[in-house]
Amino acid sequence: MGVLLDGPLHGYEVRRKLELWGADSWANVAYGSIYHGLSKMADEGLLEIIESGKGGKTVYGITQAGRDHFYFLLGEYWCDVKPIVDPFQVAVTFMDRMSEGRLLALMHERTQQLTATVGMMARARGGKQGFGAPRHVDESLDMIRSMLQVQLDWLEQAIPRVKDNDLP
Repeated sequence: MGVLLDGPLHGYEVRRKLELWGADSWANVAYGSIYHGLSKMADEGLLEIIESGKGGKTVYGITQAGRDHFYFLLGEYWCDVKPIVDPFQVAVTFMDRMSEGRLLALMHERTQQLTATVGMMARARGGKQGFGAPRHVDESLDMIRSMLQVQLDWLEQAIPRVKDNDLP
């Protein structure tokens, strides 16, 4: 709903905005289900159909009920502290079920992937603004990059501990 706060859009425009804002890194967005989601929110009275366009390009706008609901949820998200669910936690929990060689190989592989991703995110900072993303999108990138950096830091101190049989 938040992408419609600035004005009506059709489904493809909603998708492009979400992609530009990097929603795939902070929300469970299945881009193919955007059209269904927009239709469902319209059925619930949170959105309204502004125009039924040619070729199925239905333009949606947010209703007052949708605005109220959006701002309610936004307040909840600011205050509701929840654990960050990351499958890597499962891997760490069951690291003792792997051979030392396999564990070290996977730890090194993850270290390489994290190093590349953290570097890429640092280079991407500010780049999305050139395509119309608001400045605060960088803050979301920074938070994600910081969380990945924590994993990288942990791996760099854990690898020697595995080699010294101090972990797991």
